[in-house]
Amino acid sequence: MKSDNPFVPHMATLREAVELTPDVMLFRIDLDDPDLKPDFSYQPGQFVFVSAFGTGESPFGLTSVSYRRGPLEVAVRKVGTVTGSLHELEAGASVGVRGPFGNHFPLDDFRGKNIHIIGGGIGFAPLRPVILTILDHRSDYEDLLILNGARTPQDLVFASEFDTWAASPRTRLELTVDAGDKSWTGRVALIPSVVRELNLSPQNSVAVICGPPIMIHFTLIELKKLGFADHQIVTTLEGKMKCGLGKCARCNVGDKYVCKDGPVFTLEQISTLLEQF
Repeated sequence: MKSDNPFVPHMATLREAVELTPDVMLFRIDLDDPDLKPDFSYQPGQFVFVSAFGTGESPFGLTSVSYRRGPLEVAVRKVGTVTGSLHELEAGASVGVRGPFGNHFPLDDFRGKNIHIIGGGIGFAPLRPVILTILDHRSDYEDLLILNGARTPQDLVFASEFDTWAASPRTRLELTVDAGDKSWTGRVALIPSVVRELNLSPQNSVAVICGPPIMIHFTLIELKKLGFADHQIVTTLEGKMKCGLGKCARCNVGDKYVCKDGPVFTLEQISTLLEQF
C-alpha cells in the first residue's frame, strides 16, 4: 500500500543481482505496488534508500533511467553491515525503497555542449544514467568523453557496457587504473593525470565528475588549470547522504544540506565548501 510518509519505505522485490566487480553488485529492484510504478519517476543524480530488513538502510545513487520504465538499479559496494546484508540477498528477496531524493544533473542545460564524464571507482555509478540519457538522445549533445578509472582492472564498473558506449557516435571512452595486471594493456595512471594528458577543452563544455574526495580534489585542480570555469564543473556529493530529508543535520557542508540542496552542485555553488567534504 502506498504511503505518504517519506520515512516509510515502499515494499519492493530484488529481481536480480549482477556482479560488477568483486565487491560491487548491481541490484535490479521492482516496486511491489503496481499503482506506484507509473508514478515513480526520477532523474539522473537522484538517490534512494534501500533497506535490508532486520539490518538497516543505506543511500544509493540510482544508476538506471526512469524513462526506460525498467527496474530500479543501484550499485551496491560491500563496505559495511547494511551493504553486507544486501550482498547476501538472492533474487526474490524483499527489500525496502525510500525516495527518490535530492536534485539532479541539469541535462537540459547540457544540450548542445561537449560533455566530459569523469568518474572513479564506485563513484562512477551515479554517472551512468547521465551517459545513458546522452546516448539515448545523442543528437541533443555534442562530443561525449567518458573517463572511467579504478584501482585495478577488476574494479572498473559497468565493463560489459564499454563496447556499446565506445561505439556510439561522437563518443570517446578512456579507461585508466592505478595498478595493472598481466592481462591489462591499457593506461596505468591516476585520473587527474589523465585529465591533464587529454588536455580537455573548456570550449562549449561541461565536466561532470564523481569519485573519492581525493580524486575530486585533484581533478578540480587540473580542470581549473585547463581553463574550466566554476559553472562548467558539476559534481555529486552523494557520499554525504544520511536521512535524505534534511532532518538529521548530518549531511551539512557549511550552510548547505547535501540531501536537500544537492547532491548535485556546480563548483560555483560549493567552491568554498569542498574543503569540508
